[in-house]
Amino acid sequence: MAGHSHWAGIKHKKGRADKERSKIFSKLSREITVAAKLGDKDPDMNPRLRTAIQAAKNANMPKDNISRAISRSEVSDDKNYENLRYEGFGPFNTALIIETLTDNKNRSASSIRTILQKNGGRLGESGSTSHMFNNCGIIHVDKNKISEEDIFELSINEGAKDCYLSENIHEIITKKEDFYRIKTVIEKKIDNFSYSAIEWRALNYLDLNNEQIKKLIEVLDALESLDDVQNIFTNANLKLKA
Repeated sequence: MAGHSHWAGIKHKKGRADKERSKIFSKLSREITVAAKLGDKDPDMNPRLRTAIQAAKNANMPKDNISRAISRSEVSDDKNYENLRYEGFGPFNTALIIETLTDNKNRSASSIRTILQKNGGRLGESGSTSHMFNNCGIIHVDKNKISEEDIFELSINEGAKDCYLSENIHEIITKKEDFYRIKTVIEKKIDNFSYSAIEWRALNYLDLNNEQIKKLIEVLDALESLDDVQNIFTNANLKLKA
């Protein structure tokens, strides 16, 4: 999808080597552990944990890894992870929002700042780029799971902002605060989602040429390789032109 700004989704489609998969599993495990630590250990009672487990399953993480990640939430250790958001600019003045789950915010900020500065970008103040995005819930359902009419009626009746068919998926867009509630309702009708998360969607997209896109992807790769970084969002259209 040309306007899809969720870098992890784009990366997933490209496929991953084993070491990349290992790093992804590590990040997913961290999110599962934190979600379980902050709420109920039962995913049916903890929407954030349920979403994290679904993401892990979509990435083909083994069940044993998921179970271990939940078990780690019961272990008392010195690490206290925080969800922190960093805003900044990449090359060609592209806007970035970088979500982290970190036990050391100084390390996270320093690592992100270094990568951006080396590539013609900069770390910004809080609010420097977030005003260019809409923070919203995104749910993807395979079009074969439910008819367009039924998913539209279900979503809109529950208060979703939009619902439309794009290629082979129904995409439901919700307000951030309504995401888990609407997702829970839809889950009662559909056994599995192809994707669900809270994202930052750009209000307007920046078109770059192919060389600029490739350069930006290199920067996104470098940021994504940082252990603390969970998600990256950009206002750049990353679809290469024919």
